[in-house]
Amino acid sequence: MTAPGGSIIYLEDVTVDYDGFRALNALNFYMDYKELRVVIGPNGAGKTTLLDVISGRVQPTAGRVIFGRSTDLAGRRENEIAGLGVGRKFQTPSIFANLSVRENLELALARSSKGVVATLRARLGAEQRDRIDATLDTIGLERHAASRAGGLSHGEKQWLEIGMVMVQDAELLLVDEPVAGMTDEETEKTGQLLRGVAEERAVLVIEHDMEFVRSIARTVTVLHEGSVLCEGSVEQIQGDERVLEVYLGRSRDADA
Repeated sequence: MTAPGGSIIYLEDVTVDYDGFRALNALNFYMDYKELRVVIGPNGAGKTTLLDVISGRVQPTAGRVIFGRSTDLAGRRENEIAGLGVGRKFQTPSIFANLSVRENLELALARSSKGVVATLRARLGAEQRDRIDATLDTIGLERHAASRAGGLSHGEKQWLEIGMVMVQDAELLLVDEPVAGMTDEETEKTGQLLRGVAEERAVLVIEHDMEFVRSIARTVTVLHEGSVLCEGSVEQIQGDERVLEVYLGRSRDADA
C-alpha cells in the first residue's frame, strides 16, 4: 500500500504485541504536513504507544511506519529518527534546570553532535542565533532568556521543552498531554502556541482534557483497543455513539 499523498507520517497495519497484549492492533493512521491532529481515547487505547512507535522508543511487531515520502522508521533508533525530523515532547518536561532558557535551546540545537560542555563553549553562527531568537519569540519566553530554567512556572517549562524540539527544526512534533497541571491561562497560551507551531510543521497531540481538545482540534482521532475507532471534527466525534460508549463511558441505554 502506498502512503496517501501529502502525508508526513503513515502507519500501515502496525501491531505492537506485549506477550499477547496488543497495545496497537493492525493500526492504520496518517496525517498530513502542517496538520494539527489530536488523538484521544480511554486509558489503554494505545495513545502513548502510537507516539512510542513513531519516535522509535518501541519497535512494532508488524507493519510499516513511513515518514515523509518513503522512509520506513521501523527498526531505527530514537536518535536516528530525531535526526530525520521527528521531535517528541514528553508529558513531564525534561530540561536543564540549572541552565538558562537560552542555554537550554542552544543545547537542544547542537547536542546531537556535541557534548554538553562543548555545546556551551561553541560559538553559535548567525543563523543559529536567529533560530533561537525566533523560537524564544514563538514560545513567549524572550524576557526569560537569561533566567534559570528551573525557576520557570510549570507551563513555561512545557513551552521551553516545545521550543527545544522546535529549534531542532523537526517537521513532525509529537506532544504528550501538554496541558496537564497547567493553570487556565497557561492552557490557553499553550493552545495558541500549538496552533502557531502547526502553521510551519505537523503537530500530533495526545490529550485527555476535552475542553482543550475542543479549543485546538481540527481533526480528532479516537483510539480504542489499539485501533482507530473513528476520526473527524470535534462535533462529529462528540456525536458518534461509539465514542459515547467507549470513551465517555455511556451506553445506549444510559438515559433510559
